[in-house]
Amino acid sequence: MFFIMGITQGRKDFNFNQMVICSHCGSYGRYQVYMTYMCLSLFFLPVFKWNKQYYVQMSCCNTLYALDPVIGKRIARGEDIEILPEHLTEVQTGWRSRYKRCGNCGFETQEDYEYCPKCGRKF
Repeated sequence: MFFIMGITQGRKDFNFNQMVICSHCGSYGRYQVYMTYMCLSLFFLPVFKWNKQYYVQMSCCNTLYALDPVIGKRIARGEDIEILPEHLTEVQTGWRSRYKRCGNCGFETQEDYEYCPKCGRKF
């Protein structure tokens, strides 16, 4: 008899929408909720999942938070729930700063301009 099986790591993104003002960068952002897990597959079909962990990533600056597992399970079931700051634990700081800097003239601004107000080039 011949079996094809394997253990892989997976990720499942949830359709969750909650707009917030990011505590890290100060911009409007959206919580992107996903779950990571380990999976045993038999004949390329997932049979058993374990080590489920829930994360929230900010759409504005990519700051990553670990989400309380109880809240994560409720989101996975499709419940309409609000994520509060006490449900999050920061895992990784995002990359976007509050200032935009023009690569041409060096002008810095906190405003959300698409073009530099000093020289007119695109940020």
